Amino acid sequence: MSAGATGIGSMPGGEPLGSEIDNARDFSEAVRVVLDSVPDLPFLPELPGRGAVANMTGRTLALVAELGADLQPAGWRLTPSSGVDHRRARSLLGRDLDVFEELTQGYNGPVKVQVAGPWTLAATVEKPRGDRVLSDHGARRDLGQALAAGLEDHIADLRRRLPGATELLVQVDEPALPSVLAGAVPTASGFGRHRTVHPPEASEVLGWVFSAISDAGAVPIAHCCAADVPIDLFRGAGARGISADLDVIGAASYDGLAATLEAGERVLLGLVPSVDPSTVPTEKSVAEKALRWLDMLGLEPTDRLVMTPGCGLAGASPTWARRSLELLQQASAHVG
Repeated sequence: MSAGATGIGSMPGGEPLGSEIDNARDFSEAVRVVLDSVPDLPFLPELPGRGAVANMTGRTLALVAELGADLQPAGWRLTPSSGVDHRRARSLLGRDLDVFEELTQGYNGPVKVQVAGPWTLAATVEKPRGDRVLSDHGARRDLGQALAAGLEDHIADLRRRLPGATELLVQVDEPALPSVLAGAVPTASGFGRHRTVHPPEASEVLGWVFSAISDAGAVPIAHCCAADVPIDLFRGAGARGISADLDVIGAASYDGLAATLEAGERVLLGLVPSVDPSTVPTEKSVAEKALRWLDMLGLEPTDRLVMTPGCGLAGASPTWARRSLELLQQASAHVG
């Protein structure tokens, strides 16, 4: 079988102050682009252009039923009860899932969805009295456990809505994890840095999330588009696939990706730019890029390799967003 192709998650479209009808139209169009362009592994698109209720953090907080949240000038903050923006985020997610369910009727095959990981949430969400959840050991554990519980319900809902999904991949986005591990996340004042979170604690909290996904019958995939992707940490915590950008990661990460493929797990490999390039790659050049990388590692082409953009496509033009996915789908047929 040939390699597959999919997207990371975000797509262009939507306006923070746009009408509900216009934003719904943009989302429907994004779903149609996904289904037309990567029909073998479609993903639930995210349109962060619609504002904070639709970005990675707001989207994931909409799943966390056990905790309240509200939107403050500095960003999302945990609160004793859900504020109006938290309720809007939940309502928007529900409407988007209705559209995705309707447009995927009759589809049979794997599907991918995305959520923000517990450490990225802890680094971006504030405690009720301010400063990041990351600053409080108990608060970050509570958030991680609430996310795990919310994912169990979310996956059950997806199973009901997508009866033809033969496999459900849940991509856990952790762009902030390298900074969390390095003690590089700034405090609220901007004058200091939060203390380093050591790998054993990071692994434990990730493990709750990955286990919840696996126990619900889905496949946990860890995504990080940094240069220093903590592959061993992800896999040790229970991830059964890794998503990384080939143009960003260092050669030191290659062995971890090779080990992932050799274990029969998926590697989602970023092979085309996530924003409009000055020179558009060809189907042949994208396929050759993947094949050279596999050859360098001494690996045969495999359907466990999934070709993706380098990261989300929210910053791309609608034309490049569509073309990049089509290009990956076409190139994947030559890698196998």
